[in-house]
Amino acid sequence: MKFTLLNIALAGTLLVASNSAFAGLIVTQNSNTSDLVDNILGAGVSASNYALTGNDNAFGTFSGGLSAGIGIESGIMLSSGKVTDAVGPNSHDGTSTTYNTAGDTDLTTLSGNNTQDAAILNFDFISNGGDVFFNYVFASEEYNEYVNSNVNDVFGFFLDGQNIALIPGTNTPVSINTVNGGKPLGSNAQNEQYFNNNDLQDGGPFFDIEYDGFTDVFTASFTGLSAGLHSISMRIADAGDAQLDSTVFIQAGSFSDTETNVPEPSSLAILALGLMGIAGRRKKRSA
Repeated sequence: MKFTLLNIALAGTLLVASNSAFAGLIVTQNSNTSDLVDNILGAGVSASNYALTGNDNAFGTFSGGLSAGIGIESGIMLSSGKVTDAVGPNSHDGTSTTYNTAGDTDLTTLSGNNTQDAAILNFDFISNGGDVFFNYVFASEEYNEYVNSNVNDVFGFFLDGQNIALIPGTNTPVSINTVNGGKPLGSNAQNEQYFNNNDLQDGGPFFDIEYDGFTDVFTASFTGLSAGLHSISMRIADAGDAQLDSTVFIQAGSFSDTETNVPEPSSLAILALGLMGIAGRRKKRSA
């Protein structure tokens, strides 16, 4: 076969794509506030006054999210447990870390239950375009056992004190009780079109991640901000008790004044998977 620059470029791209497919989720514990904020900042936004609250092991960065199936390739993580426990495959139905640290008043109000082991990232920002968008996935070990119960872990993104972690097209906060496949699975589900089951007791694991379930990629947004400085507080905590961990993944570079598209596998990556004989499963993503 005659080797051309196109052949060589294609082969290199296929090799990178196939290596990425095998990489899996890679998590690095990192509680350096500047590193975390810089990781998620995108176009049209400048940030200042960073602050972090919680155990150091509750914060980190990740890559390989597409191959793991969560729909976001890289970014940062906030967890009610240890971020490093997110790495798959799902081998335990009740992964849990207890820090015995404080909860958060606003999350307690949002949950309706006392909270503890809160992980909080705060910073101020200016949006050049007057809008703000960022992409995220919420995952939890409380799926599916605690669906439709009165005890759920809780998270929120408080923009100038208002939670913007909402189900698309609604004012309903994203939570285990509002996005799920039901309990038992398939019974009394809520917004199941946005849910991905990975529970060992319900046929899983289906994805290369430890958590028993997670949402599709959602976009937190607010348009028409007033001029000047605004605050964002990204928070997650155990609610009701300190058992079972939950984590929110936030896409790198997506905290922007324009909406960032969710990465999709390229046609070359799909071709590489076929050539390697890998059976891939693409989960449905939100628009």
